Amino acid sequence: MTTSRRRKVPTRRELAVWRGYIETYDILRTRVEARLHQDSQLSTGDYRVLLALSEAEDHTLRSSTLAAHIEWERSRLSGHLGRMEKRGLVRREPCAEDARGSQVVLTEEGARAFRASTVPHLQAIKETFVDAFTDEQLDVLGEATAALRAHLGLPPIATDGKSAAPRTPTSAPAPAVPSPAAT
Repeated sequence: MTTSRRRKVPTRRELAVWRGYIETYDILRTRVEARLHQDSQLSTGDYRVLLALSEAEDHTLRSSTLAAHIEWERSRLSGHLGRMEKRGLVRREPCAEDARGSQVVLTEEGARAFRASTVPHLQAIKETFVDAFTDEQLDVLGEATAALRAHLGLPPIATDGKSAAPRTPTSAPAPAVPSPAAT
């Protein structure tokens, strides 16, 4: 074990790396979010909901499952879904298995908005993030991300960009960490 691992607080070097990462991540995320909204009039929250529903079987998820998948509190998701419903992006239906629950369904308008936003969003990610690195640097960054996710008890990211084991509503919530993949 190195000396820095036995310390109770980060060294100056470690703190500088942390601060550089967090400050740069905040700027990167802000820029990608601004481009998403400019190009598609979707918020990052809208995009996360639409992405989850587009990947779900029958483009439908239980509200509680969707909340766990995008790591939001159910109350936050409920308010957001109400705004998305007013715009015709999603609809909520009663859950057949549980009268207390609801299903969130991707509408045709939501699917259209998601498809229209995807290419510009991916271009923004490439221009603001991917293009900053060489292939070797991306490999190192991928290894660092895998190490951090393992340290935090998060599932690894599969090669298709999805978490290998999405959490369910009964899973313990993972600690909140900045994740460029979430944007």
